[in-house]
Amino acid sequence: MKTFLTIFMILLTTTFAQKSELKTVEFVDLNKYAGLWYEVAKIPNRFQKHCVKETTAKYTLKENGEIEVVNSCIDDKGKPDKTEGIARVVDKKSNAKLEVSFFSILGWRPIWGDYWIIGLDENYQWAIVGTPSRKYGWILARTPKLSNDVMEKINQILVNQGYEPKKFMVSGY
Repeated sequence: MKTFLTIFMILLTTTFAQKSELKTVEFVDLNKYAGLWYEVAKIPNRFQKHCVKETTAKYTLKENGEIEVVNSCIDDKGKPDKTEGIARVVDKKSNAKLEVSFFSILGWRPIWGDYWIIGLDENYQWAIVGTPSRKYGWILARTPKLSNDVMEKINQILVNQGYEPKKFMVSGY
């Protein structure tokens, strides 16, 4: 009976967490967030399937308030690949809810994707990025790898946010 109750509570907690609203961090200083980030892990997705290692994201603040985004990786043919886009802040109170676009038609960007910062180190050494659907997720850091202690903390945040840490694939370096 005790085992059944434990399993039931885990299932109930997981189900509730997945249905609850994704929560962002309270505030992001975009000046501190700007710069180079290494992808430590991600939920595999179709638009990055060609990237096999050394994936990075570089964020540069622009005078108009937008953020220039340059994603780079080594593709499945061993060649460097680079994608450029724009991010814009959706929630100006927290700066933690952004949208990104990598598709432009003559300067018009009809497609935007959610980019919510749901975990952030106080010294901006690592970040967790997610989407309300929880279909996408990334663990970013200022270095290519993080310690086991930091990863345990990140995994707990992921669980609390309704993500399954085992869905995240470690990026290659």
